[in-house]
Amino acid sequence: MKYTACVLGLSALLLAGCQSMKTEDSPQEDILFGKGTYGYDKGFLAASLETVELKNNDAAVLLVPAYQGRVMTSTCEGDSGFSFGWINYDLIASGKLVEHINPFGGEERFWIGPEGGQYSVYFEKDKSFDFENWFVPPSLDTEAFELVSQNGTQAVFKKEIVLRNYSATEFKLEVTREVMLLDRKQIGKLLDVSTKKISVVAYESRNTLKNTGSEKWEKESGLLSIWMLGMLIPSPEVTVIIPVKEGSEAELGPQVNDEYFGKVSADRLKVVDNNVLFKADGKSRGKIGIPPLRATRYMGSYDGENQVLTILECILPEGQTDFVNSAWALQDNPYGGDALNSYNDGPLEDGSQMGPFYELESSSPALALKPAEAYTHLQRTYHFSGKRSALNKIAKKVLGMSLDDVDAAF
Repeated sequence: MKYTACVLGLSALLLAGCQSMKTEDSPQEDILFGKGTYGYDKGFLAASLETVELKNNDAAVLLVPAYQGRVMTSTCEGDSGFSFGWINYDLIASGKLVEHINPFGGEERFWIGPEGGQYSVYFEKDKSFDFENWFVPPSLDTEAFELVSQNGTQAVFKKEIVLRNYSATEFKLEVTREVMLLDRKQIGKLLDVSTKKISVVAYESRNTLKNTGSEKWEKESGLLSIWMLGMLIPSPEVTVIIPVKEGSEAELGPQVNDEYFGKVSADRLKVVDNNVLFKADGKSRGKIGIPPLRATRYMGSYDGENQVLTILECILPEGQTDFVNSAWALQDNPYGGDALNSYNDGPLEDGSQMGPFYELESSSPALALKPAEAYTHLQRTYHFSGKRSALNKIAKKVLGMSLDDVDAAF
């Protein structure tokens, strides 16, 4: 796998393209809110981009059609509240595009897998799996999704896409992305928790991929998957918490896969009572994955410094084991990938760093769609802020682990 080369090359590109840009030089002078707040980020993005805001009292979600309808950030305490999404201010303020990938940031973005292997849609046929040959398709990077409808709490985007994989298979598809802001009643019912005396923002996204071509998608020529990634704000006290199903490795696979960038050290990755705990402080680069038979419908993170509990709910089909493998190599098992992932950013060998940020990711199964057939990958993101005692009740209920036990792990 060539992940190290990929990230080193990407960092060099971004530093070269944005080194003259300072966040202070961007059109921020008239904004009344400090950096780190939702109001600051809303003003920054609106200065150069069309934005769509979903809002209900102090809960708000901000989307950008030009960035594939991604959720750039959200808040549970109005414009002066904490802004949950990581944003690449320098790249956006530059107004420039760079090769390979434009990592604008955002706490939920739509991608398509696989990234590597013989069915990759990021490498051309017969090219070596090196960073210089890796390109994010423009439809997932620089091309806008059409905003087809919106109201105060919901927005719908569409995009017609044509992709060709490493094996020269062509895919014609339509993507529909629906994002809906959830209210307190819906949140309480969905998670079976109380939201009294606590701040919360939550949204549901339905991401539908439809085969608009004339041929069925076959495993032998490559399948696609829906891949959702979110960049979030780290702190020294962020821990990712992923409950996994109990059972033998022979039956369900390993509890966690940490082979993406090399083994993660024991002081950053632990398994405690069927919970995978991963330190996400933005100070050490590493990635983990959860095999599909181990995955539950939940993963999350706790930020003790900012008193924030984040939960990602992902609806996965029961018993499905074919998930695309994104390793940068020709693969013996191209459908042996993970269902859930988390990435922690950190300095590279040359000392440069894109973030810091950390990611929560989910994937649909590999999609063997017939012509006109569609599949919807549904996930919900919840951010809770408030007293530790209230957050602890939610963590125990949804993730099956107390915050005291989370803190004790590291």
